[in-house]
Amino acid sequence: MPVVVVTDSSARLPSDLVARWGIRVVPLHILLDGQDLRDGVDEVPADLYQRAGVTTAGAGPAELAAAYRTALGDSGGDGVLAVHLSAALSSTLGSAEHAAGGFPGLVSVVDSRSAGMGTGFVALAAAHVARDGADLAAVTAAANAAVDRVHAFLVVRRLENLRHSGRITAAASWLGTALAIKPLLRIEDGRLVAAQRVRTTSKAVAAMIEQVIEVVGEGRAALAVQHVDDLAGAQDVAATLAGALPGCGPAMVTDLGPVLGVHLGTGAVGVVVFLDPGAGLSGPRNGR
Repeated sequence: MPVVVVTDSSARLPSDLVARWGIRVVPLHILLDGQDLRDGVDEVPADLYQRAGVTTAGAGPAELAAAYRTALGDSGGDGVLAVHLSAALSSTLGSAEHAAGGFPGLVSVVDSRSAGMGTGFVALAAAHVARDGADLAAVTAAANAAVDRVHAFLVVRRLENLRHSGRITAAASWLGTALAIKPLLRIEDGRLVAAQRVRTTSKAVAAMIEQVIEVVGEGRAALAVQHVDDLAGAQDVAATLAGALPGCGPAMVTDLGPVLGVHLGTGAVGVVVFLDPGAGLSGPRNGR
């Protein structure tokens, strides 16, 4: 049986792609008023992003081990490839490596060095190779190669959430408040860094689109536009990219979910580029 791919809920993979490629998704956690809510499993309040004191937590070793054990059984012993959120952004990768230690030679862990569909595209690339019958070593190699083809950009309305959670430096946060400057962010080697300083959110979004176009160049890419409570803004970005990059096909449009949304805040919009995608890794999605 094929190697089974496991990821976490931060990947924001649309449910139809999860089903199509047999990918298993482990929920991350939203901690609110003494409750531990599982991302994608438990209902979260509609006003989550307006509430104070909300935090998040990665998946723990025990729940990851349980997911890997089930996936390993479903693979018929052929192995499990686990692709998770960047180690620089979450504890999940460390927990995954700890859990994988209980399955020596049977569970391989890959740091996507990204987030959102940056993680999702790596998982999809691995699942595509696994479906073709590749062994665990080859699936792991495909996932690692996919990591280097991912580029992620992000515009947020304000950086205080990221600064308080330690996901971006205090200096970068200052860039977002001084003289109304709105920095365009990118994920570089798994970390959020400031890529460009502009004056307004609309200009930051325009700068993001320009950088996406530059990264794709004359090549092919799968694109995902993601957002926190700004579907219309994400659809506008996707429409602009469709006109500028017709060879890439329509971008997926998906939400960033509550775990990432807590850190990014309402109105965040990002684009993930996966260069030279394989078959089945792109296509329109227009869900929340």
